[in-house]
Amino acid sequence: MNALKCNELGKYFYNKNGRRKGRFRALGDVSFEVDRGEIFGLIGSNGSGKSTLIRILSTLLIPDAGSASVFGIDVVERSLDARRLINRVSVEAAFFKRLSAAENLTYAGRLYGLGGRESLRKSREILERLGFDDERLKEPLENLSRGQQQKVAVARALLTSPVLLLLDEPTTGLDPKSKRQVQQFVREVRDEHDATILLTSHDMDEVERVCDRIAVINQGALVGVDTADGLKRGLKNGGNLEDVFLEMTDDD
Repeated sequence: MNALKCNELGKYFYNKNGRRKGRFRALGDVSFEVDRGEIFGLIGSNGSGKSTLIRILSTLLIPDAGSASVFGIDVVERSLDARRLINRVSVEAAFFKRLSAAENLTYAGRLYGLGGRESLRKSREILERLGFDDERLKEPLENLSRGQQQKVAVARALLTSPVLLLLDEPTTGLDPKSKRQVQQFVREVRDEHDATILLTSHDMDEVERVCDRIAVINQGALVGVDTADGLKRGLKNGGNLEDVFLEMTDDD
């Protein structure tokens, strides 16, 4: 059984008056499969459909066509069951900004059945590995930098060792050292907890370093799926993953 399967997914958005002639295709006939324990990367330009796909998989959007399943569970027909297997990190992570990092993480842990002390203990362990200063745990989230808030978002997602982790640009706003710490921790989570991970990123070095396979999405359609080396072999004149991205998305 695949950990994640998308079959001809389609999603359209409409203008404010709802007329069909004003619709925009965000995703069209997107199909791919992700094996259990795989780290699968997704790269594409802004507006290419990456975040729309993540929102469908995390049950926040309903597709207009096709289907998606998590370990055989349809994300639309059995959305509550699917959510129990998923955790998500987004570049726009939502928090109670006036509460501290510790309070936010304790609250998140309790939603998943963890006690307050257990949530805080696990949070501290994760944040320490991400280079987060323990003394700042009691500060309101609104007083922390975007990068520090992103580390808290990563810790929140990893609290319950999810079997499917959706990482939507998880290292945005992080300095190079913090990026490496998150990337290393992502691989450790896969290895230690048999997690399956879908990662979107604009950082070509990141996806090549972390991901087993990579999909390129352009204007709502997948235009290539392979290992980093496989994608690079497809270039006529050779090059790196950035060259692959530019060629497949028709960017200059």
